Amino acid sequence: PWGVPAMPGSRCPRPALPILRWLPRYSRAWLLLDLLAGLAVGLTTVPQALAYAELAGLPLQYGLYSSFMGCFVYCFLGTAKDVTLGPTAIMSLLVSSYAFHQPVYAVLLAFLSGCIQLAMGLLHLGFLLDFISCPVIKGFTSAASITISFNQIKNILGLQGIPRQFFLQVYETLRRIGETRAGDAVLGLTCLAALTGLRAMKSRLPRAAPAEPLAVRISYLIVWISATARNALIVLFAGLVAYSFQVMGSQPFRLTGSIPQGLPAFRPPCFSLAMPNGTVPFQSMVEDMGVGLAVVPLMGLLETIAIAKAFASQNGYRIDPNQELLALGVANVLGSFVSSYPITGSFGRTAVNAQSGVCTPAGGLVTGALVLLSLAYLTSLFYYIPKAALAAVIISAVVPMFDAGIFRTLWRVKRLDLVPLCVTFLLCFWEVQYGIVAGVLVSGILLLYSIARPPIKVSEGAVLLVQPGSSLHFPAVEHLRDSVCSRALAASPPRSVILDCCHVSSIDYTAVVGLAELLQELRRHGLSLAFCGLKDPVLQVLLSADLEGFRHFRSWEEA
Repeated sequence: PWGVPAMPGSRCPRPALPILRWLPRYSRAWLLLDLLAGLAVGLTTVPQALAYAELAGLPLQYGLYSSFMGCFVYCFLGTAKDVTLGPTAIMSLLVSSYAFHQPVYAVLLAFLSGCIQLAMGLLHLGFLLDFISCPVIKGFTSAASITISFNQIKNILGLQGIPRQFFLQVYETLRRIGETRAGDAVLGLTCLAALTGLRAMKSRLPRAAPAEPLAVRISYLIVWISATARNALIVLFAGLVAYSFQVMGSQPFRLTGSIPQGLPAFRPPCFSLAMPNGTVPFQSMVEDMGVGLAVVPLMGLLETIAIAKAFASQNGYRIDPNQELLALGVANVLGSFVSSYPITGSFGRTAVNAQSGVCTPAGGLVTGALVLLSLAYLTSLFYYIPKAALAAVIISAVVPMFDAGIFRTLWRVKRLDLVPLCVTFLLCFWEVQYGIVAGVLVSGILLLYSIARPPIKVSEGAVLLVQPGSSLHFPAVEHLRDSVCSRALAASPPRSVILDCCHVSSIDYTAVVGLAELLQELRRHGLSLAFCGLKDPVLQVLLSADLEGFRHFRSWEEA
């Protein structure tokens, strides 16, 4: 089975290239399942790619350019059988913010993001993602769900010239709602209702047992395929409706328009941009992208690893996070050579892959091939796809990202975590980067405060028993000294102190200096300070410091 590690004591070295871990034992039984899963994901990928390129503010062919290289690269370098790489709603929203609707900026952003991700993977810096807390992620994705959905309302209503900034979008959309095109609105809402219905149908579809009659199993397969490939079916239906109106000599919908046919040229990204009033050099382009060079690669890594971990846990195998960083980095770097904008793991398409019974990453080869075939032969048919239908595909994909229950959960579990959640959620409506950065800063401040003010339990008796609740680092030493001195000297009569360090697993030099000063201060008042419950690393540090008057015991009872 997929993902089973080598048996203990095995002398066979683990292959460095992930594909070599499963290819030698590839079986015929896996081939059909990988083929079917690749087709199912491909039918989801093509319409989503067109829609996400629209969201990113790029010509629609760039969505397809971004959808095949990740499939091929992940087959060789990925460690999760279910994950698919490609354009996503979140990444497209970020690209629209940092690429300024310029394909040259978007492709260069993919290249630079890939280089950063590669460097992080090689240097084993994936732990940096741990500093982005769950409330920050939930705040960002929930705000992005609302922002992306409202961004597509203009296409549902057939409005043009709506600004990108969220608050201006809301104002302009409400102000011009009287200009709504009836055809676009009816088609968009119909597609949205159909997508919602097909999604609900799939979630409630009972699995057909092998013992069921053939007709029942065939019916189940038809319904399952229709619900899984709902994006492709809806886009196909909308395109046929639009073509029918075109043949009759009228067109009530805003159409996608011409998309260049053929595969993208394989060439390095442009490191400058020719403009009518001069050339924008590489340095200026990097300065223009600014904080996006940190936000885009980090969010890409975060999405990919979170998705890989979730599906690996669900299916009982393990992933290698640093290998996932390398796979994503290589995919973005090579993708930039075929005009791709930044890509990451897609939750929706990964779910389709898993539900289709994929056995290995080889299913990605089929998905990538389907995208290439679409680019080579089908782009002329995309002309008739209404923009309202693509908007419905995007809204249907991002609405489930809004997690209303997280606010109630955090209120019940830990209300302080609502602070970074709400800060991130609210500021993301202003600018995405401000929301993420502010959320991370607030989370960091809360984390540092817990380090600087660890819980200290004080028990009074013949002596004062003081028990810090966590490790002692330099921000906490003054707090500890004040707590000990105030309680020991305020007691009547003043009492000596036993410092129970059973919860202290590490200590730094500043904390050692603070403890030495505490020893001296208590000694000046005729009191003593003894230590108990010291773990070996902490004991070694304190013995090396050669503190005057230092005494320690195994437990406070011995003291």
